[in-house]
Amino acid sequence: MTTSELTEEDSFSGKDYQEPPPVKIFEARELGKWSFYRAVIAEFIATLLFLYVTVLTVIGFKSQTDAQSGGGACASVGLLGISWAFGGMIFILVYCTAGISGGHINPAVTFGLFLASKVSLVRAISYMVAQCLGATCGVGLVKLFQSTYYNRYGGGANVLADGYNVGVGVAAEIIGTFVLVYTVFSATDPKRNARDSHIPVLAPLPIGFSVFMVHLATIPITGTGINPARSFGAAVVYNNQKAWDDHWIFWVGPFVGAAIAAFYHQFVLRAGAMKAYGSVRSQLHELHA
Repeated sequence: MTTSELTEEDSFSGKDYQEPPPVKIFEARELGKWSFYRAVIAEFIATLLFLYVTVLTVIGFKSQTDAQSGGGACASVGLLGISWAFGGMIFILVYCTAGISGGHINPAVTFGLFLASKVSLVRAISYMVAQCLGATCGVGLVKLFQSTYYNRYGGGANVLADGYNVGVGVAAEIIGTFVLVYTVFSATDPKRNARDSHIPVLAPLPIGFSVFMVHLATIPITGTGINPARSFGAAVVYNNQKAWDDHWIFWVGPFVGAAIAAFYHQFVLRAGAMKAYGSVRSQLHELHA
């Protein structure tokens, strides 16, 4: 076989790379470690900052485009600016917290990683609670500092836009979250990390950019959830009936999208099912030998 015939996987097989073992579903020993609580705090603070900046951007956009207040489309950041705010904050916060908590900042991401046996049940639940609390506190700060604008312009809450049915909204959330979680899996793949370890921003950059692109596509449909904590925090603080009526969309859609992304990456792209089958076959062969 010539050098040109080597596959990408063959080319990097000599790298200092080892597939991490699956995390146990129940890992109670984590509760006795400070690193666990430090990670939970990091998720809380990161999600708080994420919601504070992004919801403030959304409300600022709506106030600047309000014709009754003398605003106009040219005076605002526009949908492009909102998308950059969400994507940019994810890039920054994942970069800051990846080494502490993994930089999830999203229950759907945590759920997908849990399904892939990359985090334990204890850690997954703790992260989700911290993320939802952080999101609520972040939106609460926005309401505290901008109470007049906050109530007038919808509080940044996710709702299904007029003209779209529930099926379209759920589908938009599933596909959008699939893009995000699929990017997370690909960007944090241990083989890719071993190969590209000289580029420390490689993982946060595509993750943030995926959030940016999904927002461009789905803001007109659902306001773009793809993050149940983001939708939950805004709904709790704004406390509007329409937001609560549509709220289930922003949990079901992201969790289904995350599950599909986890299955696709682990069992199709990484051939997890074939590896497990091969392992079982080899063990059976050894027993019969």
